[in-house]
Amino acid sequence: MAINTGALSKALRPGVNTWFGLAYNELPEEWSAIFDKEMSDMNYEEDVNAYGFGLAPVKAEGQALSYDSMQQALIVRYIHITYALGYIITREAIEDNLYMKLAKERTDALAFSMRQTKEIVAANVLNRAFNSAYVGADGLSLCNSNHLLTKGGTYNNQLATPADLSESALEQALIDIGGIVNDAGLRISAQGMKLIIPRQLQFEATRILKSPDRYDTADRSINAMNNMGVLPGGIALNHYLTSASAWFIKTNVPKGLRMFQRRDLGMENDTEFDTENMKFKASERYSVGFTDWRGVYGSNGP
Repeated sequence: MAINTGALSKALRPGVNTWFGLAYNELPEEWSAIFDKEMSDMNYEEDVNAYGFGLAPVKAEGQALSYDSMQQALIVRYIHITYALGYIITREAIEDNLYMKLAKERTDALAFSMRQTKEIVAANVLNRAFNSAYVGADGLSLCNSNHLLTKGGTYNNQLATPADLSESALEQALIDIGGIVNDAGLRISAQGMKLIIPRQLQFEATRILKSPDRYDTADRSINAMNNMGVLPGGIALNHYLTSASAWFIKTNVPKGLRMFQRRDLGMENDTEFDTENMKFKASERYSVGFTDWRGVYGSNGP
């Protein structure tokens, strides 16, 4: 539907001091603090899981040694999606508009909508982390207690019992992360790097991690997490997380949360020959998701 002279009738005559509602201060970009971004020039990108050798068994004297295999397993495909939005203005509305500043605010509002879309698309990977309807290559949700290891067994990347953010819950999460194994069941050097929280937990997270002493007890012993310098990436506050109690830890395991940018945000305009309407549009193309569940650890709250 085109924006015509009736849609913004107050713009047709002098007397309006200012327009409001189209331009507000924006939140800083938040998705880039959580996702690892790569550029892509393909129709889609694939990540292929490969598993290696297990433990070496004892070789009996005079007997043949054992041989192991290495091959590919699970495949994750990132299909790039185009997100686009635009608006139409009639020629008459442009001709009669006394407030050209409104044209700039329309463009800013369009860019604002595109940036908000990207934030929400990215945050939804975590918003759906415990939802069995949204699964990864192993057929399980991002945060799960039974992630399958290719050579047998399972491992978890969520608390056995969902818990609110607390000193003890965070410590247990970091202990679990330190025990993460590869698909052959061998220990890897996994550690928590960054705490990801919704706005409702920002003060609690600060008290837990920033105080040199344990804050919620009369026992004035040291805050072990603060003293050890865990979570060197600090706290990533994300306003687009929908749960007030769910929290996550981004680990140092590569190929976890991923963003592929196929085409950057671009804005264009053109005029329709028959209607003389002007069209303005913005579009970009990207894909977002996760490859290795080891890149994230989470708790869904109580």
